Amino acid sequence: MPAALVTGAGRGLGLRISEALAARGLAVHLTDVEAKSAEAAAQAIGPPAFGSALDVRDPEACRAAAAATIERAGSLDVWVNNAGILVTGLVWEHDPETRRALFEVNTLGTINGTLAALEPMRAVGRGHVINIVSLAGLGAPPGEALYGATKHGAIAFSLGTLADLRRAGFREIHVSAVCPDGIWTPMIADKLDDPDAAPSFSGTLLRAEAVAPKVAELLDRPRPVLTIPRWRGVFVRLIDAFPALATRIVPLFMADARRRQRRWKRRIEAGEGP
Repeated sequence: MPAALVTGAGRGLGLRISEALAARGLAVHLTDVEAKSAEAAAQAIGPPAFGSALDVRDPEACRAAAAATIERAGSLDVWVNNAGILVTGLVWEHDPETRRALFEVNTLGTINGTLAALEPMRAVGRGHVINIVSLAGLGAPPGEALYGATKHGAIAFSLGTLADLRRAGFREIHVSAVCPDGIWTPMIADKLDDPDAAPSFSGTLLRAEAVAPKVAELLDRPRPVLTIPRWRGVFVRLIDAFPALATRIVPLFMADARRRQRRWKRRIEAGEGP
């Protein structure tokens, strides 16, 4: 039976991705920094899914998780780097500990997980690493600049790693970066009144249940970058191509994003969405 490991799988998008992979017949190893969350999520999915604690900031722990997956399920075919944290605000307001935490989880965590997965995948010549990035990895969202910086690092590492694999002759090992718009998960559920988080509500507010199947579909058709929805990826890339213009329209963008954020709050409080 093919097997997958998902980080940050105790809730939110990670849990939904785990469910989608399990539905495709994979034995899923759900990991989370909180062991109880991972174990409870795995129990809800049912055997052969299983859960364990994993702090993605620890490279040796990532390697041990890969080994545990192979020992339990017999292989490691898919690794999904989903764990992440979001902090908003003006960049000069973040203390050094906050800056370090975001890079250690969002960027180094992705690197640690990717390298842990590639070790056994390179040994057998096949596998798929899927890195959950964000549209923030393609643009420069005001109010979420530190988060965006960590995601830029994650997508650069993803694409560079894929190029290195092809350069080394590995044709059946894939790396995909998934860049969704804002997703209604616990990560942003407490930010409906946070004006700095408005960019997360500026486009199409997605549900994890809708994103997870698209992530799983990458196993059938691997792609280096998947934006969800695709039109938002085109929009963000277009804005990013003209940084001087993007800087001038920041006040208009944030005002519109804040209006959308308030609209989403009213809808959510009324039980209408997203």
